[in-house]
Amino acid sequence: MRILSIEERAVKLAQYIIETKDTVRGAAKKFGVSKSTVHKDIANRLLNINYPLAMEVRKILDENKAERHIRGGLATKMKYSHKGEIAKRRVFWHFM
Repeated sequence: MRILSIEERAVKLAQYIIETKDTVRGAAKKFGVSKSTVHKDIANRLLNINYPLAMEVRKILDENKAERHIRGGLATKMKYSHKGEIAKRRVFWHFM
């Protein structure tokens, strides 16, 4: 695989986020770079490279930011509902 220039990477990251509506964290994992790199590429570098693309990806990032508290709450709910099932099984076996 050929190494992308910084400008190419910024554009590819933006296109990926727009197509998939993925988060910064998800894009970073997909491209093998840090979250800071993704954010800097999209928030700073892309403005100078392709302004309309930067505005389009900014809308998706703002949408993800608005929804993150919901995703966090769902993750916490799942975490503790799973622990509750294990605790119930332990109590059940303890009294048998």
